[in-house]
Amino acid sequence: MSNIVNGSCLCGEVTCNITGPFDRFYQCHCDRCQKKSGSAFASLIFTSHDKIEWLSGKESTKRFDLPNAERFSNAFCSHCGSQVPYISRDGQFLVTPAGFLNDDPQIVPQANIFIEEKACWYDAGQSATKFKQYPTQV
Repeated sequence: MSNIVNGSCLCGEVTCNITGPFDRFYQCHCDRCQKKSGSAFASLIFTSHDKIEWLSGKESTKRFDLPNAERFSNAFCSHCGSQVPYISRDGQFLVTPAGFLNDDPQIVPQANIFIEEKACWYDAGQSATKFKQYPTQV
C-alpha cells in the first residue's frame, strides 16, 4: 500500500513529498557517513528514483559526490545545511535522510551497515544517562 510522506529541511526552504512504501532503511556507520552527518551514523531510507515530488527549494539544494567513491554522495540545503534527498550516482535509487522526513515513513531500520567502522564512542553513548530535554547543566 502506498503512502505519501512529507519532508523538509531545518529552515523549510526545501520541501517534498515522497511516495512509499520504502524499500530499505539502513543505519550506515562508515567513516564517510560519520563525517557527512556529524554523528555516529547516517540513517538512510531507499526507494526508487521516481518517487519524489519536489514542492519547494530544489534549486537551493547542493550536491557533493566524493571523488573516487563508487556510491558516496551528500546533498544538502544551501541555506541551512540540512541533508536532503538525492538520486544515487547510478540513478537507480532515491536516497532520503530519515531526519528529513516529517511524517512516519512506516519502515524501521533494517540493518546497521559498515559496523566495523562505528565511532569509538558509539557503544558508551548507548548506555549514557538519558534526559527528556537539555540537562540542567550543559
